[in-house]
Amino acid sequence: MKYLVLLAFCLPFGLFAQTDPNEPAPTTSRILFILDASNSMYGRWEEGTKMEIAQRLMTEMLDSLAQVTNPSFQLALRVYGHQKPVPPQDCNDTKLEVGFSYNNLGRIKQVIRGLRPMGTTPIARSILRADKDFPVDCPTGHCRDIIILITDGVEACDEDPCEASAILQKNGRILKPFVIGVGLDKEVLKAFDCVGTYFDASNEKTFQKALDFIVTQALDNTTGQINLIDVKNQPSETNLPILLRNHASGKVDRSIIHTLNYQNQPDTLLVDPIVEYEGTVFTIPPQPIRPTQMYAGKHNHMGADVVLGKLQLVMPGLKLSQTPPLAVIRTPLDNHGGGKDILHVQSFNTTERYIAGTYAIDVLTLPRIHMNIKVEPNKVQTLTIPPSGEVTIQLKSPGFGAIFAIEGDAWTWVTHLDETSTRQQLTLQPGSYRVVYRPRTAQQTTYSKTQSFTISPGSSTLVRIL
Repeated sequence: MKYLVLLAFCLPFGLFAQTDPNEPAPTTSRILFILDASNSMYGRWEEGTKMEIAQRLMTEMLDSLAQVTNPSFQLALRVYGHQKPVPPQDCNDTKLEVGFSYNNLGRIKQVIRGLRPMGTTPIARSILRADKDFPVDCPTGHCRDIIILITDGVEACDEDPCEASAILQKNGRILKPFVIGVGLDKEVLKAFDCVGTYFDASNEKTFQKALDFIVTQALDNTTGQINLIDVKNQPSETNLPILLRNHASGKVDRSIIHTLNYQNQPDTLLVDPIVEYEGTVFTIPPQPIRPTQMYAGKHNHMGADVVLGKLQLVMPGLKLSQTPPLAVIRTPLDNHGGGKDILHVQSFNTTERYIAGTYAIDVLTLPRIHMNIKVEPNKVQTLTIPPSGEVTIQLKSPGFGAIFAIEGDAWTWVTHLDETSTRQQLTLQPGSYRVVYRPRTAQQTTYSKTQSFTISPGSSTLVRIL
C-alpha cells in the first residue's frame, strides 16, 4: 500500500492518454536515477547502512511501478563510486548501468541489489554525463527528461554540481533535477540548493516519503490556467496567442490560443509540476507572464495584466478599386514628439485590440499624417480620415520636381516627381498643393515652373505643365 498513491497517478497517463483521438500523443516521462554508491554509503543509518536502506526502498518503489499496465514512463540507472575503491580517488567512477527502456525494472533492481559502496563522489561529472544517457529520439515525440540524484555526500572531485545542473537545464534537455540527501549534515545542505529541488532525508521514513513524492511528481501532469486580467481585475480577456516557456532553458514549451471555457473561465491546461513557466501574451504590445512555479496536486494559476481597448481606423467612401492606406502604430510618444519602436501596421477600415495607453501613429498617406491617440480600456477609439483624391501630373518632358502641401504660408514637402516619366498619377489627401518642376533638358533655374492645384475627397484632378 505504500505506493498506492503513486500508482493512482501513473495509471491515467499510461492507460487512458490516447483514448481521445483529438488529444495529442501522451508524454513519456524518462527518469534517470543517479545513485551514490561511494564509500560513505556504508555508514550506519538507523536499522542498517545507508546503502541497504536505499536498496530496499528503491526496490519497493520499482515493484510498485512494475504493476503499471501500459506505462507512459521509462527508467534508467547511473551509479557512481561503485567501481574503484578509495584511495586512490578516481573521478571517472560513474557509469550508466541500465539504459532507458520500457521493460528494464527487473534489471535495475538486480543492479541495485548488487551494489557495494567503495569509491569517491563525482556528482558534477555524473550530472554532465547524464545528458547523453537520454536518447535523442523520444518514443512518443514528447519526453520529459528528469534526473533524481540520491546521495549522502557532497562533491569530492573539485567540480561544481550547480554549474553542471545549470548547463543541462539551459540546454533545455533536462528538467530541474531532484536531489535526495541521505543523512547529510545540516551544514552541507546548502550545497545542493542550486543543483535542484532538494529533499532532506534525515531518516528512513523521510527518505521513503521523499522518494514517493518525487517519483509521483515526475510521472504526474497537473492542471493550471492562464488568467488574462482586465481593467476590473477579472480574468475575462481571451482569444490571444500565447507562448509558454521553460524558465530555466528559455525554450518554448507550448504554443496556444487562449480560450474561455463554457463557464466563461480560462480553460484548463495540463502543466508540468516540475517546470517553472514564463511566457508572452501576444497583445499589441506583448505582455509578459511572470515566472511561475507549478505544484503537483494543485490547480495552478499563471497570469498577465491584459487591459485592452480597441482602435478603429476608418476611411469612408473608399472605392473598391482603391487599397486602404496603412497606419504605423508605435510605442508611446517620446520627449521629442515621436514614437519609438514599431508595434504594428494596421490597415484602414479595420479594428484592432491594443493594450490601453497612448500611441504614436503615422498614417501612410500622402502627405503623411502624424498624431498620437489614446486607447482607453473597454472602449473603441475611432480615427477617421477623408478619402483621398487622385491627381495626374502631365509634363511636356521628363524632369525634376516635387509636390508640396500648402497651408497658409507653410509649405510641406510631400513627394518627389518621377524624373523619368512625363505622366504620373498620385493619390493625395484632400488639401491645397503646389508642384514645382524643371525639365531635364533645361540648364537654368529660371526654367523652373510652379503650379497650384486642389484635391477634394474622392476627386480626380489633371495638372498640366507645358
